Amino acid sequence: MNKTKRQGTILVVDDNKGILAAVELLLRPQFARVITTSAPDRIRTILHDEPVDVVLLDMNFSAGINSGNEGLFWLSLIKKIDASVQVVLFTAYADIELAVRGIKEGASDFVVKPWDNDKLTEALQTALRARTLQDKRQAATVAAETSRMFWGDCEAMQQLRMLAEKVAYTDANILITGENGTGKEMIAREIHRLSARHRHPMVAVDMGAVTETLFESELFGHVKGAFTGAHSDRPGKFEAADNGTLFLDEIGNLSYHLQAKLLTALQQRSIVRVGSNTPIPVNIRLLCATNRDLDAMVRKELFREDLLYRINTIHLHIPPLRERTDDIAPLAHILLRKQAQLYGKPELILTPAACDKLKAQPWYGNIRELEHAIEKAVIISDGKMLDADDFDFPSAAPPSESPPNDATTLEEMECRMIRRTMDKHRGNLSLVASELGISRQTLYNKIKRYGL
Repeated sequence: MNKTKRQGTILVVDDNKGILAAVELLLRPQFARVITTSAPDRIRTILHDEPVDVVLLDMNFSAGINSGNEGLFWLSLIKKIDASVQVVLFTAYADIELAVRGIKEGASDFVVKPWDNDKLTEALQTALRARTLQDKRQAATVAAETSRMFWGDCEAMQQLRMLAEKVAYTDANILITGENGTGKEMIAREIHRLSARHRHPMVAVDMGAVTETLFESELFGHVKGAFTGAHSDRPGKFEAADNGTLFLDEIGNLSYHLQAKLLTALQQRSIVRVGSNTPIPVNIRLLCATNRDLDAMVRKELFREDLLYRINTIHLHIPPLRERTDDIAPLAHILLRKQAQLYGKPELILTPAACDKLKAQPWYGNIRELEHAIEKAVIISDGKMLDADDFDFPSAAPPSESPPNDATTLEEMECRMIRRTMDKHRGNLSLVASELGISRQTLYNKIKRYGL
């Protein structure tokens, strides 16, 4: 005997308890959950408390509020609460004209009493498939929306967008700067998407997470036997990005002597695998990003001036979120759709009061911090709305640039600054790394070093 997997939740609304019992018995093998009620005024509560996919709704109730039109009233209510719920109308033969009107007002189908079991289950399964397809399309829309760069409407971001789109079609090397969490990698991916190289891969490398000993192997690859553990030839990131885009994030974290090796590869447009003497030509488009002031690092001889010129043909700077407050609310809605989809709460919305509270925050961690706050609110939410009270922010302070006055060595100053920032963010290492302007891997290494 073929058994289909039961899926979906159906709500059956009919004031005839005998019909409810019969329909429930019929639908139990068809749906994962069957909810029944003889009181239509419970529809609102049930839809708020339960993830209903399909409603089988009687058109008339003996204690109706508007004789002959009860079904249309409740249909309208259901669609106002959740427009994605599929509604199949249950009607007597005499009310077919009313049911057709219901179709025009948003119902997916109607079934005439006395019903044929096969026709009833087919109508309801068709409605469930429509709901499932709708959910998949919504998920795809959310995924596409959240994977694309959010430009917003402020003048600075629109100018940035025009410049990014103009240079995307070229092969110019681009340096993207901005505070942590502003979306530097998102812009890099948007540039790659718009470029002539979009059919080839974009390979991203977090330079702050690459240890010095593995730098050449990671970027240039190695041959079998080059070092202990090199059991086979392995291409590096340059080769993986051939004909595509190589994105070097946190470029400012690269040590001075390794910068020379990177510059050589960029100038010669070829790499040599570790353990080999054979140059391998590579054709890449280079995008780099950093939250650090590379010009100041050049003056302090922490960053090579010739490398800066090489990677900085075009400079794109992303303003921090606190300087574009009008973008916070629309961005919050996009991030909410992403997190709500992720946690199975697609009906969640932000109230105007919540948006006002979000706009009032300084967001020193920028978009990353905003998304973290929304994710937390989504996880702990019970209703279908996120209000101002659902967001609890500790007192925000801008990243400190001054170490404690009583520190006696650079290491001690660094240790105390890290400890103080960890206390401020209650151990959230992503926010700590963001505020300190270092990668998470660098932060982990320093925590281990100082025993924090």
